[in-house]
Amino acid sequence: MADLAPNFWQNRPLDDLNPEEWEALCDGCGRCCLAKLEDFDSDEIYFTRIACELLDTETCRCQDYHQRFQKIADCIELSAEKVESINWLPSTCAYRLRHEGEPLPEWHPLVSGNPESVHEAGISVSGRVISEAHVHPDSIEEHIIYWVD
Repeated sequence: MADLAPNFWQNRPLDDLNPEEWEALCDGCGRCCLAKLEDFDSDEIYFTRIACELLDTETCRCQDYHQRFQKIADCIELSAEKVESINWLPSTCAYRLRHEGEPLPEWHPLVSGNPESVHEAGISVSGRVISEAHVHPDSIEEHIIYWVD
């Protein structure tokens, strides 16, 4: 990431970012790796505190990022084209913010210069979630959580 231009994300559409810039835009919060439930009557999305089995629940990083699509059938590859149509991206998500023309928050690692700032600001799921490996599929609704952004 040392080769990235300063403030590369400002005033650029998402589809203009190269792969390294795209990856750097992720704040590492881990919220996209949580199980979500959808109310089909209201289309409301509910986040749970249940993390994908590949998510390191402390660092909020995928433990097998390069093989995640082969290992997790419903893992979604986020792209510039998909950002607009994915209704569950958190309001704090850098991809969503930039798609909407909003600036990155002060706690975002690209702004703060500190990769831990997302955790220090309480935005990440670090230490607040459990792996899906420890949850019975019939009890998912018991794990609904409301994040305060």
